[in-house]
Amino acid sequence: MTPNELSIQRYKRKAAGYDESAQYTMPLRQRTVALLQLRPGQVVLDVGAGTGLSYPLLREGVGETGRVLAFEQSPEMFALAAARVDREGWRNVWHVCASAEGVQLPEAADAVLFNYTHDILRSPAALSNLMRQVKPGARIAIAGIKYFPWWTGPLNIYTWLKNRPYNAKPGDLWHPWDRIEAYCDSFQRWTTQFGMGYIASGVKRSH
Repeated sequence: MTPNELSIQRYKRKAAGYDESAQYTMPLRQRTVALLQLRPGQVVLDVGAGTGLSYPLLREGVGETGRVLAFEQSPEMFALAAARVDREGWRNVWHVCASAEGVQLPEAADAVLFNYTHDILRSPAALSNLMRQVKPGARIAIAGIKYFPWWTGPLNIYTWLKNRPYNAKPGDLWHPWDRIEAYCDSFQRWTTQFGMGYIASGVKRSH
């Protein structure tokens, strides 16, 4: 089973209760979106958008003249996102059920949100496909989980167990931001959740 297939299988079981569980990290989601410094009229990409919980925050940033682009590879999660868009009547949201490695965007993005998208951040093929469709100078913001410092020892067993139900690569948590950092200038990172999480931001390099 490929990592993508494993992830789809896991989120099939998580989809129904995802919105309720995600409320615990909503303040981090809001803080991460704020790092994008969105302006009316911009185009923002929501990577691995899940059930579309970030759509209202992103729409608020880009306004009615802007556009939210998004993709999600889990059919069950995407169905909930599609229902949300239909229910709200949002006309400036374009989204598709597709993988990060294969998605083709209708236009280049001015900003990119990676909210708890660990497997995508660890996939060179996914990042290569996404970053070629992002404008030079685009703001990038990330929230995710990471290991505690090495000297905490057994605490990281908890981190691994916490990550495993959601991601295909639950052990690759020492520096989960390093591959996206390679695409960025002005990269900054802050520790969250008492050391088990992080948020980060940067600007896509022009070359």
